[in-house]
Amino acid sequence: MEVKILSEKFDIENAHLLEVAKKHGAYSTLDKLFAMEPAAVTEEVKKSGLRGRGGAGFPAGVKWGFLPKDTGKPTYLAVNSDESEPATFKDRYILVRDPHMLLEGIIICCWAIGCNDVYIYIRGEYTTQVKVLQQAIDEAYAAGYLGDKVAGQDFRVDVTVHRGAGAYVCGEETALLESIEGKKGQPRSKPPFPAVEGLYSSPTIINNVQTIASLPFILTNGHEAYTAYGTEKSPGTHLFGISGHVEKPGMYELPLGLPLMEVIDKVAGGVWKGRKLKGVIPGGSSTPVLTVEEAKTVTLDYESMAAHKTMFGSGGIVVLDETVDCVKLVENLINFYHHESCGQCTPCREGLGWMKKITKKLLAGQGTLADVDLLRELCDNIEMKTVCVLSAACTMPVRSYLDKFRHEFEAYAIDNVSADAKLQGN
Repeated sequence: MEVKILSEKFDIENAHLLEVAKKHGAYSTLDKLFAMEPAAVTEEVKKSGLRGRGGAGFPAGVKWGFLPKDTGKPTYLAVNSDESEPATFKDRYILVRDPHMLLEGIIICCWAIGCNDVYIYIRGEYTTQVKVLQQAIDEAYAAGYLGDKVAGQDFRVDVTVHRGAGAYVCGEETALLESIEGKKGQPRSKPPFPAVEGLYSSPTIINNVQTIASLPFILTNGHEAYTAYGTEKSPGTHLFGISGHVEKPGMYELPLGLPLMEVIDKVAGGVWKGRKLKGVIPGGSSTPVLTVEEAKTVTLDYESMAAHKTMFGSGGIVVLDETVDCVKLVENLINFYHHESCGQCTPCREGLGWMKKITKKLLAGQGTLADVDLLRELCDNIEMKTVCVLSAACTMPVRSYLDKFRHEFEAYAIDNVSADAKLQGN
């Protein structure tokens, strides 16, 4: 069931070092790359169907095609490594275990889009990852894979690592750009979109670490080899981080389209301690929860997730056993998103705070059924009424818990007295 494309060198000792990485094929695509026209590289990526692995799932090659021609401005590449979504930990594996795969992918992308300057925007807390990544960059410069003449070609690629300051919202592409420019990390209104007017008001492509790291395989083996995995509309493989109440949590590279329950049972060892399954968070904390019944029919691809009214997201699967209190889980979620709100938009800044107060009121035994209704109403009133989707990242999952596990919220309400109790009182 597991495959080895992105994770091929993960278990090789010291594969993060250039000498070891080269013995296992690192930078072997460059001769082929520079023999191709940039447009041909973009077309190969389009044919592969590679979709953005940061969560949105937008086709990478199509995004590259949005870049305007002959603007007289430089084109920038920003690699999004601000992996801050709770339950998501795939990109850090690439950064630590095979950073040269990422750098090779960066060179491929730069050739395709005509880019010379790259910024890797990395989560500030990733101290170990930054050290390993910077060491790989330094090695690549020394070996001539980065710098003024990449692999001896008349083509320059310079890579700068830009550390964030611990703001979740900077994972949003325009907030990321604001942060690189030295401004407060707040999302921009769109349009203009980054491909047209991004970093320093110039055309900019923003791709996730895993997206860029997938390019060496595609260029080496051709799009047919990549589309041999996955489904027609969701081709390729993905790094799935499986956590929560399973026997074997961890990182697994799997082809897209596998049944979710088959992955939980056969790959992750099933629900731990012999307990029953209660629900599954399919793609990180911002994705609506799946009930047991839904989990039995969903497959790990973008289309199936959408059909089940949730999202594939970042591939961070969290398994919830029967002991989970959904009200406490929701409180934890709201606390996180309220804390991470940049405060730019009133519905997010004030609305998430209001939701936080209601949840705390319920858990303190002071809430009512009207509070449960209000919490549900706030989800609809806040969502998609802000510049970015941070507020929706909170309201979408909260709504799903309220709709699918409402009885747990009502159980905390002080005016939820059962009919039997009323009769006994008479």
